[in-house]
Amino acid sequence: MSLQNLTHETFAPGGLLSRMVEEFTPREGQTEMAVAVARTIEDGGVLVVEAGTGIGKTFAYLVPALLSGTQVLLSTATKTLQDQLFARDLPRLMKALGLPVRTALLKGRGSYLCMHRLAIARHDANPSDRVMARTLAKIEAWAQLTRSGDLAELPGLDERSPVIAVVTSSRENCLGSQCPEFRNCHVNLARREALVADVVVINHHLFFADLTIRESGLAELLPSVRTVIFDEAHQLNETGVQFLGQQLTTGQLLDFARDLLFHGLQHARGLLDWQTLAFDMEHAARDLRLVVGKAYPGAKLRWVGAAPDQVDELAWQDALGALQAACVRAMQALDTVSEIAPDLMRLTERVRIFLEKLVFFSDECAAESVRWLEVGVQLRLVESPLDIAHAVQTRLIKPRAEDAAPRAWIFTSATLGADAQLAWFTEPCGLADAEILKIDSPFNYAEQAALYVPRHLPKPSDPGHSAQVADFVARAASVIGGRTLVLTTTLRALQAVSEALQRYFSESGTLDILVQGQQPKRELMQRFRQGEQGDRPGCILVASASFWEGVDVPGNALQMVVIDKLPFAPPTDPLVEARSRRLVAAGRSVFKDYALPEAAIALKQGAGRLIRRESDRGILVVCDTRLALMGYGRKLVSALPSMRQISSEEELTEALMALQALTRPSTKDPCWL
Repeated sequence: MSLQNLTHETFAPGGLLSRMVEEFTPREGQTEMAVAVARTIEDGGVLVVEAGTGIGKTFAYLVPALLSGTQVLLSTATKTLQDQLFARDLPRLMKALGLPVRTALLKGRGSYLCMHRLAIARHDANPSDRVMARTLAKIEAWAQLTRSGDLAELPGLDERSPVIAVVTSSRENCLGSQCPEFRNCHVNLARREALVADVVVINHHLFFADLTIRESGLAELLPSVRTVIFDEAHQLNETGVQFLGQQLTTGQLLDFARDLLFHGLQHARGLLDWQTLAFDMEHAARDLRLVVGKAYPGAKLRWVGAAPDQVDELAWQDALGALQAACVRAMQALDTVSEIAPDLMRLTERVRIFLEKLVFFSDECAAESVRWLEVGVQLRLVESPLDIAHAVQTRLIKPRAEDAAPRAWIFTSATLGADAQLAWFTEPCGLADAEILKIDSPFNYAEQAALYVPRHLPKPSDPGHSAQVADFVARAASVIGGRTLVLTTTLRALQAVSEALQRYFSESGTLDILVQGQQPKRELMQRFRQGEQGDRPGCILVASASFWEGVDVPGNALQMVVIDKLPFAPPTDPLVEARSRRLVAAGRSVFKDYALPEAAIALKQGAGRLIRRESDRGILVVCDTRLALMGYGRKLVSALPSMRQISSEEELTEALMALQALTRPSTKDPCWL
């Protein structure tokens, strides 16, 4: 029986999934996608699938992949989704299908405990830092029990903890085979398991990092893999450009200076003036940061000429030269003692790479690339290609002579474009010749969801816009007992809206205001899903950036999503500017061919947080009058699921009261405005 027929039978009513997976319901769209994936695995080639929310795309690609018997590489967007696939979805399907499949989870080295670095941290710990001491003690106890070394398995470890960087290795400081803990290395164990597994689950960051530096072990794995699947593929282009260029941060240089002092004194005390060498490096790195001066955190400065915009050219070149000189002195010193210890040899390699990158950033930007300076507490020097099309065509999709059979490449997401060819995704990813499949969501959005644009609000450019958004949210969310996710397009708006809401509810305490960045994301989502329980009030979660996608809150815990303004990419962003210039040079419209599609995809991603199950009900509020008043607003609305539209405050009141009735008896005056 062909894989396509076997897949079709597995998904059919009364088939294996219906019998073995209790909550499984046959869906025509899911079956169509699964059969298309099976056909691509059998015949080879490239398949791009936009599968609307609720299709069940995870089962649709996993079932044929597992049934195929081929070795599969599965990449998704985040480590959280990796863990979900590996720990929940794959085991369930393997049990249902009765397949003895070997699976492996592979992350970047920064996810795994490094026993050598842990020993160094224990030796170098500051006794007065009690938080660090407690966390290290917790990690040490866990280190005796863990097999994988994956820090995600350690309960209660804040993903933002500075201790993580101390007890994990990086490409720069890993000692490789010369490490005293090499035989017990968790990273190497994960790689060995991946090489012999039938299904290997990775993430996009790891995939592109390996494509660039061949560092994670995928270089050995990929040639034997017949099926490669990218889930949440809409993130591929932006993830890829991060790794296909060059980056250097002053933070890396400061870390090197600290390691230089520590290992120099540990292994070669008295042979060199380690304190002066480390001080010179640290001083030069800090001077480079000082040359830039004050800038809003996260600001990206264009870098077209010899220095970034707003930075004195002569001072920048002098500071860059001083940093190069400090690297040269450190490298020359290390060359004389590097054979004493592996740590010193690795430091020599690190400083040589830093010197190469400093020389690189002293030259002109490469053609078809863009360079910028990202400013925060540290500086990030970045040069990247404008997209990943060339890399995909030449380093991924192109058949190789050694390939015995055609490889299957499958790319899928709920949001890949607004047109029939999914050009928003396929064009920058070099997949114009791929087979395209679009499958609409099975949800009845006309009944389940409504769209409202508050026309009384000022324009988003108005200084008082965020305050009025907060006022609207406070009153509307009070009716439904919280259950509201506010998505902002900027960190400034995040701060303004959250602070206004906190003031609004500070005295009454009737709703809890949860704010991105004030707690770990995992804790925020756990509290938000709990909502109103016992003596605990309902919640409003105010977030930006990563919360626009990948957030799954089914049921009544989320009944309203509020987007503060249309998510147009900032035109002053260097990457956006460079892409715009390329479109102009090609005689194309920047707004029509870039700005509008980008906004449509982002808006669709944010709106996708609202309805996650057939039983969900909710309201999407976009606090940007341009959606209702501008001609392009119709195109943006058409990119959204077909929700019914609320046209007045009276209709909104009725909709809110209907949502309230789903969760608790009516106790409020319906005239909330």
